[in-house]
Amino acid sequence: GFATLVHIVLEQQVSIVAARSLYRRVRERIGGMTPEIIVQTGAARLHRLGLTRQKASYCHGLAQAVLDGSLSLADIARAPDSYGREALMALRGIGPWSADIYYLMALRRPDVWPVGDLALAVALHEVMGLPARPDARAQQELSGRWAPFRSVAARLLWHYYLNTRRSRPNQE
Repeated sequence: GFATLVHIVLEQQVSIVAARSLYRRVRERIGGMTPEIIVQTGAARLHRLGLTRQKASYCHGLAQAVLDGSLSLADIARAPDSYGREALMALRGIGPWSADIYYLMALRRPDVWPVGDLALAVALHEVMGLPARPDARAQQELSGRWAPFRSVAARLLWHYYLNTRRSRPNQE
């Protein structure tokens, strides 16, 4: 639900470890991770707690949308994927990658491929012996062969990436 979406926003363009640490610190300092607490805390205080101004604004806007009813996470969970993705991406700070991660991780949908994920690009490059990391279009084409279970392929490739990252000369 809401807390998962906040965590996904914090994961954008940073390491999993950094996002997890920031999420825990903020949650502990504000006393939870609910829309009510985020709105009450305000974007300025979220920024002072370590979120970038942009991410603080995104989290505050997300909380406001849940509270004012313009975003229903329960409706998204029950609706077709296309409706839910569109509803999520209507919010500032939620793009295709974030919506896909929410569908894959929180809603556990079986056929989601988060295009543009760096770890997946690296893993595809290595596992498939590609000459270069695949761009978003190439990732979409490559992952198409795993439909309707692209989520399974993504999880396997993330597992590979996380378990081989120490052997890479350049840490991603």
